[in-house]
Amino acid sequence: MKLLHVQSLALEAVKVVRLARFPDDRGYFAENYRVSDFQRLEGLEFLGGSRVLQCNESFSRPGTIRGLHFQWNPFQGKLVRTVFGRMVDMVLDIRLTSPTFGKIICYDLPEDRAAAYQEWIWVPPGFAHGTFFPEESLIEYFCTGEYSPGCEAGISPLAPDLDWSLCAPALQQLFESISAASPAMSPKDRAGCSLTQWARDERSAHFVAGRL
Repeated sequence: MKLLHVQSLALEAVKVVRLARFPDDRGYFAENYRVSDFQRLEGLEFLGGSRVLQCNESFSRPGTIRGLHFQWNPFQGKLVRTVFGRMVDMVLDIRLTSPTFGKIICYDLPEDRAAAYQEWIWVPPGFAHGTFFPEESLIEYFCTGEYSPGCEAGISPLAPDLDWSLCAPALQQLFESISAASPAMSPKDRAGCSLTQWARDERSAHFVAGRL
């Protein structure tokens, strides 16, 4: 596995990891994940020795919105990438007492088979995660905690009290255009709580800045 670059986003704990592809006249080869490299390579210290315990795949049709999801007991960090299509990743800070609590960012992750690299986005515990899709897409995500159905919750990405001030305006506008056009959403996601409701929920005490 060849690490090219690690980028911090506007929510500093959220990272983009760029890995090399090795192209030739047949196509390319890429080593997407090697546990020893993720634990030892300089630049990946933010992972804190996290191990991948679960791998998920999700296919979405154009106009789909998913999220914003999170869980505790166990906490779950996610490494997410686009296999094909175009995913726009959404990350919301839900850490009580964090100076960026309630702020949401987006990162555009289109798949480009001609590129000499591919990217993962790292969403650590303490952040709600969602995605939306302008086109038919397949994504893969590695999780550092196994799914715990009794310890999960969600905030609606349509909630009016999210703070989009750190989000790239073009991606916010793209989200608004998709959300205004009868997006495909699960009933569970559509019924997600607002940020204010979550902050008043006693379960929000699981997510406090400095304790995760």
